[in-house]
Amino acid sequence: MDVRIAPVIKGLLSFIPGASGLLPEGGGDTKSAEYCYGVWIKHLVLLWENGMRAMPHTLAELGPGYSLGVGLAAMLSGVSRYFALDVVRHSHTDLNLEVFDQLVELFKKRAGRSAKGWPDCSPYLDEASFPSHIFTEDRLGASLAPERIARIRSALMNPGSDEGGMTVRYIVPWSDPRILEKESVDLILSHVVLIHVTDLPGTYRALNAWLKPGGLMSHQINFGSHGLTRTWNGHRAYPELLWKVASGRRPFFINRTAHSDHIGLLRKEGFDILCDLKLVEKDGIERRQLSRQWKNISDEDLTCRSAFIQARKPLDRAPSRH
Repeated sequence: MDVRIAPVIKGLLSFIPGASGLLPEGGGDTKSAEYCYGVWIKHLVLLWENGMRAMPHTLAELGPGYSLGVGLAAMLSGVSRYFALDVVRHSHTDLNLEVFDQLVELFKKRAGRSAKGWPDCSPYLDEASFPSHIFTEDRLGASLAPERIARIRSALMNPGSDEGGMTVRYIVPWSDPRILEKESVDLILSHVVLIHVTDLPGTYRALNAWLKPGGLMSHQINFGSHGLTRTWNGHRAYPELLWKVASGRRPFFINRTAHSDHIGLLRKEGFDILCDLKLVEKDGIERRQLSRQWKNISDEDLTCRSAFIQARKPLDRAPSRH
């Protein structure tokens, strides 16, 4: 059985007052401007391939991590309002300003995306690995105008204020869908975050409530064990009681929700699924090693390591009442 004792010990530590400093901090790779730049370009390019033809006015991002770099890259692309929602405060102004200045330089020199990653959007980029079909000289010239860059920087330094039409809000923790106005957001994005969400049905209801009719969502979801087990899907070998102990009272953990569950929640909320790419890996644990809870999991869910899902809220939906 692919079960390690270390996650269980860390889960037990989470019940001890003052022991939280011994647990991993989390926050992802967003300290790097190049990483944030690449994440935004990937989501944007695939949104464009799935029908988006104008830069969104308002973006909400779940789980930005150590910096707000992905949202700041979006603002340098033309987004005017950015809401960053997290459950734990990771991000701080000094790092955000450093990442922002680096992002400005990356956009100014039309830098190519540094790593392919998955899914690979290379077929949609030019010879320099830059999405020049989206960032025309006119569009990029307008979004990178010195006065506009100054307003974004001011909004970053004065969170929640309206700096000449530019707004940055960092909301921690978010636990109530009323934190954002109903049907006020054009695009919602998350990158390797939804695996850490405790209440997925409630989260998808909130996303539905926030999005305008016709609004878009773009999510990359990783279904692996994040190093908790020897094999990438070995977390499905943990019996439920042992998994609850490992989860403990950590502010975030992985939820073990399968790919088909996300698709089911999207359909329940009435979203039109535009894109559902799956990364399949068959080198994980075998079915006989699964705990009782997962014995009936489909082969597709068992071997789906990652998914890239984009969806649209239909235009003809009645106003959300969530």
